[in-house]
Amino acid sequence: MDKKATVKKEYPGRLLIIGQEKSTENVLVVYAITGRSDSSQARKMERENDAIWVKPTDKDLLKKGNLDLLIYPSVFFLSKGIAVSNGKQTVDIMACLSQSESPAEILAFALKNWDYEPDEPNFTPRISGCLLSNKRAALSLIKKAPDGSSQRNIYEFSVVPGEGRLIMTYEGENIDPLPSFVGEPQEMEILGSTPQEVAEKVYELLAPKQGGQDFRVAVACVFGIDMVSQNFDTYIINKSERMEVSNGKIR
Repeated sequence: MDKKATVKKEYPGRLLIIGQEKSTENVLVVYAITGRSDSSQARKMERENDAIWVKPTDKDLLKKGNLDLLIYPSVFFLSKGIAVSNGKQTVDIMACLSQSESPAEILAFALKNWDYEPDEPNFTPRISGCLLSNKRAALSLIKKAPDGSSQRNIYEFSVVPGEGRLIMTYEGENIDPLPSFVGEPQEMEILGSTPQEVAEKVYELLAPKQGGQDFRVAVACVFGIDMVSQNFDTYIINKSERMEVSNGKIR
């Protein structure tokens, strides 16, 4: 899925991709989670009606982290469009989808009371996006400025067949504190003609180098086949459900 950018980083944190499939021209949203701590790893994604939720796989492990930042609806898909984010702000974006034909205006209004995450020392950025039925989309990054305030950037664009835009919480280096994502959303080539094929490609690109630690948690892909009639197709990959014991090794 690499055109000008790649998700193949050691530790990207969470990432969003909004774009359009090339052959069918279905619009799409990808949300992926990686995690370093046990509490971050103890999660999965599940579809519930018109939403995809981040949920626990091990409630005892999950309690070691900040539950307010770990459990949330990651994607809502409705007739007006798709809302996606790495936190509970997804609810506010979803509630604002019908308020404008401009996705940038929707994000600006929905996120006005949100700041970066209070997870010192990383102060993880809040990444958010929305994709409307008019095929206009926007991505938002709220991160910690040098003076401690919230630096807010919103990028609006039209989706193009075969291409997507990528934003991540971190730059990709596995160091402490984790360096926040820098710059504008990056252009991506969308490979795959179904939600499963796109999700599998992203999951593959997030795999560790040989001998490295596998930080993958989950990947979800939503195709908006006909948003107005609420015709959506989804596919979710959870690492916890793919782990098998074979010859004494986890694969």
